[in-house]
Amino acid sequence: MPSAPDHIDEIAGGCLAVRVRMLGRAISAIYDRALADKELTVAQMNVLVTAGKIGPCPPGEIGRILQMERSTVSRNLRPLLEQGWLEADGWHGEGERVRTVRLTERGRRKLASALPGWRRAQAEAAALLGTSGTNAVRTLGDRLWRELAPAS
Repeated sequence: MPSAPDHIDEIAGGCLAVRVRMLGRAISAIYDRALADKELTVAQMNVLVTAGKIGPCPPGEIGRILQMERSTVSRNLRPLLEQGWLEADGWHGEGERVRTVRLTERGRRKLASALPGWRRAQAEAAALLGTSGTNAVRTLGDRLWRELAPAS
């Protein structure tokens, strides 16, 4: 097998983006498995928690904070609205524009019920990352949250 050109070796050997994406997928799978019995994905949980943390806001604000594409935010919002975990001004079903979303009491209860699974996932993810990896992820994530989220 011929050796890869230098530029391919450089990218394959050092690309932070590919490693972060691989790690993100592995960690997300841990949380998704732990939350499956609550019929909740980690992406949906993140939207609910963000809405609960920052209060009523436009969907675009959730997307900005979580670094999600607009279409991904919309795709994640629909089931949360249909389940009554979020409520929205201007949304009454198909094709309606959502102006503001907020976490409902039902959404708060859903998050509370998912807490044991989330805690199991936290422990499994921390074991995968190790102490230094866990600390690095927290430090970087906290820095991004401070930059992206409004003071709360």
